[in-house]
Amino acid sequence: MYCFALSAYNVVIIRMKNINHDRTNAFELSVARGSPHRARAESRIDNINLRGRVTIKTEGINKMENEVVKLAHGAGGEKTAELIEKVFKGHLGNEYFTADDASVLPRPNGKIAMSTDGFIVSPAFFPGGNIGKLSICGTVNDLACMGAKPLYMTCGFVIEEGFPMDKLEEIVASMEKTANEVGVKIVAGDTKVAGKGQVDGVFITTTGVGEILEGADTSGKYAKKGDAIIVTGDVGRHGCTILLARDEYGIEADVTSDCAPLYKAVENVLTAVPEVHVIRDATRGGVGTVLYEISRESNVGIDLNYEDVPVADEVKGVTGLLGLEPLYLACEGRLVIMVPDEKSEEVVNILKNSPYTEGAKVIGHITDEHVGKIVMTTSIGAQTMLPKPGNELLPRIC
Repeated sequence: MYCFALSAYNVVIIRMKNINHDRTNAFELSVARGSPHRARAESRIDNINLRGRVTIKTEGINKMENEVVKLAHGAGGEKTAELIEKVFKGHLGNEYFTADDASVLPRPNGKIAMSTDGFIVSPAFFPGGNIGKLSICGTVNDLACMGAKPLYMTCGFVIEEGFPMDKLEEIVASMEKTANEVGVKIVAGDTKVAGKGQVDGVFITTTGVGEILEGADTSGKYAKKGDAIIVTGDVGRHGCTILLARDEYGIEADVTSDCAPLYKAVENVLTAVPEVHVIRDATRGGVGTVLYEISRESNVGIDLNYEDVPVADEVKGVTGLLGLEPLYLACEGRLVIMVPDEKSEEVVNILKNSPYTEGAKVIGHITDEHVGKIVMTTSIGAQTMLPKPGNELLPRIC
């Protein structure tokens, strides 16, 4: 184990070119639409799914510019020390970072919340983020949902042999940026290198610890009849982004992941309205799955106004074409909040003036009827039941 943080990182410039029959230099890689094959040249690019041809050029590279992760980087010797020093330490260092076997931390006041999560998203880089940013947002948001201010995190990396060092550094740099935005400190970590083909690029596991805000008491068990159901922005964006990034359907659409850290919005809400009953982040399975989970935990029914559910036009287009339900596509920057109806307008106004939650809307209410079910009212006033979630719709979205 090491307690860590990354240095100035490499910039890779990728210029798209139209497909033609001309040959260019050794760095031009032909990538067929949807091809599973990995292109190789003097530089290797993993987890990037590009249409047509690409020309690769590097600028401002440090002395690790052409390096890839090797088995020796996970063996605990000189290469491991070099990886920690040049890639992790410069970006994630703080006053609790140490070369000892564990980080010694100040004890928070009052109750704490702790959460652990694993990240295996494919592809590792997608519009709006990458696996590094996602790993910080996912853990921070889990803590925030329990009314906890994120304080400390640990992270463990499992990296595939041959993974480009500059891409690893880009991942860790995004972790640094997101952690700094929230104010959470990464205080410990671990790195393992797996043989070629034993891991798909890079996997990250995080654990976070946060301090419960005074007066905060949220749980999926606390939804009550009459509570307003608020969603903090348009739904299904992250799942749609990952689906398109895999390029399995040949669809082009301008969709960007909603991946974002949401603690500040939660803090603003709970400070003003501690009566909030439920906060959940709608990750795997999306808003629909979260609503079904809460209906079971609280033994309530849910009335949903389908026309009030915010869905971006580009997401509507993709899901309509593929016959998907946006309520079941993952979000990585959206919360479902349940609060007494008389407080709902105040909460929505607070969210509209908080970062990443400007699109907050009331989409329904809790009822003591049709317990365990979600009944939707359509645009023509008809009522229908939202089908329960089935098998995994889209694996490896986080």
